[in-house]
This record gives sequence, structure tokens and C-alpha cells, in this order.
Amino acid sequence: MRMSTAALLCSVYTAGSTAAFAPALLTRRYSSSSSTLSATTNPLQSIFLTPETAKACIDAAGGTPLYAYSIDKLEEAADACLAFPNAYGLTVRYAMKACPNASILKYFHSKNIHVDASSGFEVRRAMDAGVPAENISLSTQELPEDFAALVDMGVKLNACSVSQLERFGEHYAGKGAKVGVRVNPGVGSGGFSASTTGFSKTNVGGPSSSFGIWHELVTDGTVPDIVERYGLEVERIHTHIGSGSDPEIWQQVATKSLSFCKVFPTVKTMNLGGGYKVGRNKGEVTTDLQKIGKPVADAFKKFAEKEGRELQMEIEPGTYLVAMAGALVSKVQDKVHTTGENSHTFLKLDAGMTDVLRPSLYGAVHPITILPGSGNSADVGDETESVVVVGHCCESGDLMTPAPGEPEQLAEQELRAAAVGDILVMDGSGAYCSGMSTKNYNSFPEAPEVLVDKAGKAHLIRKRQTLSQIYENEISVEGVF
Repeated sequence: MRMSTAALLCSVYTAGSTAAFAPALLTRRYSSSSSTLSATTNPLQSIFLTPETAKACIDAAGGTPLYAYSIDKLEEAADACLAFPNAYGLTVRYAMKACPNASILKYFHSKNIHVDASSGFEVRRAMDAGVPAENISLSTQELPEDFAALVDMGVKLNACSVSQLERFGEHYAGKGAKVGVRVNPGVGSGGFSASTTGFSKTNVGGPSSSFGIWHELVTDGTVPDIVERYGLEVERIHTHIGSGSDPEIWQQVATKSLSFCKVFPTVKTMNLGGGYKVGRNKGEVTTDLQKIGKPVADAFKKFAEKEGRELQMEIEPGTYLVAMAGALVSKVQDKVHTTGENSHTFLKLDAGMTDVLRPSLYGAVHPITILPGSGNSADVGDETESVVVVGHCCESGDLMTPAPGEPEQLAEQELRAAAVGDILVMDGSGAYCSGMSTKNYNSFPEAPEVLVDKAGKAHLIRKRQTLSQIYENEISVEGVF
């Protein structure tokens, strides 16, 4: 008998305990001269997938490639965020752009985690997944035409530019409407850049970033004048400096952000954004939320003593909540060799930048595990080899093993010797993979998604896209050619 979606989700979230999945033991070394990454891996499993559970996911999805997510890992990350130190109350908002699948949204909603949306479309998508409008905050580069309809339903809007604030004010003039203000604090921090003021793809603060209202426009009276002119009430200040931001810089900006709350006596909430680092590979440090949060909570207390206001805290993790709870599961569909100087052995996947774009875009390095195609742990071998892993696209940039932070430079990884038909698992693919890729390039269909419950059972939560769905919106015209 087929279960209803609600019944399935309930069974997934309340299933009994399972044996703990021990993380893969990964040791990586990078030599700029040889452009080689070496890895010693636990060949029996990846972060949360054994050969058997990987095979179960493949069976549930009807083949590879696919994305697999672990309820255990989602719960672990959610509980850590919900325990973030705070002085006068905390709201955790999931940055849904990281992985917008409805089942993920439903799970976090069941944990009383709210939503951070980056477009009007994400707002509608979250509401369609059952998230109440009042639990959604919208911070967007493009203010949607229907922003007022969303606000009237209860969505909380953060004005991210002066023109956005003007448009909001013009619509709600004289009505005392509540609004948030996103401030660019003057510095930023991103996982792939050491600069706090220069451009980086993962840095969204500072003079090289277009995100938020420049802080001087808050302190020089420009923003307060707009607020006064339209009779608005600023209820929330919002800052965010980048993905994978340096914890110390994040902490400094979080404390500085409180100064913007002094400008508006009506502010009740300080939203500190997200950007917490996640160590995907051995030797990479994951942000200690307790360590960075305590001094910030103390700063909130000092603010209350001086200003007489107890501010609520909001944080907006995306990567932290889902990165290590997800993996790309693919198959080795070919293996080729070159000879001579700069020669390599290449593993070609049935996945690629159509599924995980981060390596090609950022030079991001993901943990990789080779599992036997049989899905049987007894078939795991101990022979290893150094290989370059590439995707299936007719695109030279479809590289899955770049040099760290260098998307234009390939690197080898030492993995278990693979044969065509073996399973390749790319861990750390829960964030900014299914939701951000070059899906449909070369007309490859969008990959399905599978949720692994606490009992280790795989549930299909997104079907594989069909070929016809890729071009179903195309319109044939007659008499033009």
C-alpha cells in the first residue's frame, strides 16, 4: 500500500534509532608542485553511506546519479544550531537556497526552525511545503513585484538596498509598516578568500559586495530619513558577510552590528546571518557554534544594559545545517588513461557539474569514497590508485577534483582502485549542490533525491526528471523558417 506524503514523513522523522555511522577517516595532502591530493579513506563507507545503504538509495531512485540525505545528520546539525548561545531568545532560520527540497523544509519546520528566503519564488515554495508565512524572512537581491502581497500574508521583509526601502515605503506610506534593514557592515569574509574588503565569490560584505545597504547610509541619516518620511518601523537589523566566513571576523561583525540597532529605537531583533564554516575534509575545522556564540550573547547583554532593550537574536545557517547531511551518489561509467608528462588516470562519472557545481565554480574539494558496484561490503578491495575525477559533460571545466581553491587546476586523489560500474560517493554535497548546478546542460535530466531515515531505509523525495520535462515549455512556431 502506498503511504501518503504526510504519513511517510512522519514515519521517517519518528523512526527508531540506528547504529551510528562513523565518519570516513580522511587524510589529505596537497602539493602545489605536483598538483596532487592524496587521501587515505575508510573504504567501507562514506560519511553516512555504506555500500549497502548506497545501493538502497540507488534502488529507490531507479539508478544513478542521485542525491542522498541523512535524517541523523540533519538532526545533529539542527540541534547544534538550536543550542546557539543567546541572551534573550533565538530564532534559527534555514537558508533554504542551500537545499530547497520540500522534505528538508518540512523536517526543519518540525524542529521549529524558520526559513530565510532569497527570492519571492523561494517564499512561495516554502509556503507550498507547509511553512507558515510568518515563519519566513525574505532578503533578496531582486525585490519581487508581489512583495506587498507576501508581506501582507505575514512574510518578514529585509530591505537590501535604498531603492527597496523606498519602494516598500511608497507602498506602505503612513501605515506604520514594520520592515527589516539589511546592512553591509563594510567588511566581509568567505571560505575561499582571505580578504575582508576585496571581491570573492563567497564574500558578501565590504566595498566589493552589492549585498545590503552600505553602512554609512545608515549612520549618515539617509536610511533614517526614508524611514521617517514614510512612517515605517524598523523592527530588525540584518547583516551577513559570506559563506564559510572566518569565525573571528564573523564574531567581530556580529558585535559591530549591534551599533546599527542603536540608530533605530524600534529594533527588536538582530539577525546575524549565517556563513559558518563546515569542515568537509580531514584537517578542515568546523565552526564551534558555542565558542563563537557566547561572546556575542554577552554583547547582547551589554547592549541591553546600555540601551534598555533586550534584543532577540536570529541566525541563518544554510551550509551548516545540510552540507554534511547530503552526498552525491554516482557511478564510474568510464576510465581512461593518458601518458607522458602531465598524464593521468581519469574516472568519468555519470554525474558532474550538472549535479555538483562547487568544484568547478569555487575549486571546492569534496570527500570522495569508492564503493563496490555490487553494494556489498564484502567486495571492498584494498588496492588504491591516484586519479582525477571528472564529470559527464562535454565541458573541459567539468572537474570534480580541482586543486583546493583553484577551479582551473586539476588535482589527483588517491582512492580505492575503481572499476567501471563502481559507486562513487561525493560527501559534503548537501548544501549548494541540488539547488545550485548547471542542471540540464547537455540535456542531462535533473537527478532525483533520496532521504535515508533513522532505520537506514531510503525514501524517494524527488523523482528523476524526464527528458521531455526539460523542453516541455518550448513552443514550436510555424512559418518562420
